[in-house]
Amino acid sequence: MLSDITIGQYYKAQSPVHRMDARMKLILTILFIVIIFVCKNFFSLAVMFVLTAVSILCSRVPFRMFFKSLKPIIPIILITAVLNVFYVKKGTELLSFWKITVTTGGLSTAFFMAVRIICLIMVSSLLTYTTVPTQLTDAIERLLSPLNALHISVHTLAMMMTLALRFIPTLIEEIERITNAQKARGADFESGRFLNRVKAMIPVLIPLFVSAFRRAYELSFAMTCRCYHGGDGRTRMKQMKFSAVDFFALGIFVVSLAGVIVLNHFFQALI
Repeated sequence: MLSDITIGQYYKAQSPVHRMDARMKLILTILFIVIIFVCKNFFSLAVMFVLTAVSILCSRVPFRMFFKSLKPIIPIILITAVLNVFYVKKGTELLSFWKITVTTGGLSTAFFMAVRIICLIMVSSLLTYTTVPTQLTDAIERLLSPLNALHISVHTLAMMMTLALRFIPTLIEEIERITNAQKARGADFESGRFLNRVKAMIPVLIPLFVSAFRRAYELSFAMTCRCYHGGDGRTRMKQMKFSAVDFFALGIFVVSLAGVIVLNHFFQALI
């Protein structure tokens, strides 16, 4: 399961999405999240699903990478769908047993929510798959630069967010390495009562914390040795520039937003 977590990983490829400005990709990701929560029926949701599929195809990132990022979220999707099936009472009644009632409205809402979550995860994964962490840091810093007027260190905030995102795969590999070492010593993480399984994780958590703090110290020491002192006076080898592809993608998202609003107006809302 841990090996299926792909947050923070970058997939190298030659595609229009990879060549887009990181700032525009951040803006479009936020805009996508807003649009998909504006969707109120299956017609508008279908527009966003098609937009998600087209974005993935244009990125040239294999579908297996996105399916891999979805696997850890499957329990959350299933729980959300089941709750909507049992608690939404709108529509025609299909099944009634004790206090459990299943209706057509509950099933449609469950499917609607599941597709919405899948689209959100795929688009969020697309951002990290197609954006180098250093570019993501610069993009966050540029977009949040107005906060400097409030004496907020935007560069430090962006650096912290990117480092946290970057070290997620490293910590996952560390967990797997420690877990395999403990299993080789006879540790059992899968059988027994829940409390016993929690206690069995202590030999994993302690070395993990030690390793994480050691990596943090080594990173801070390396940054100090390189005379790193924040964003003051810092220059960039590669300057960010918006291109025609960025504005074309922005236009597509704006048209999608308009289409979703129109479809919401002309068709009955699902919820």
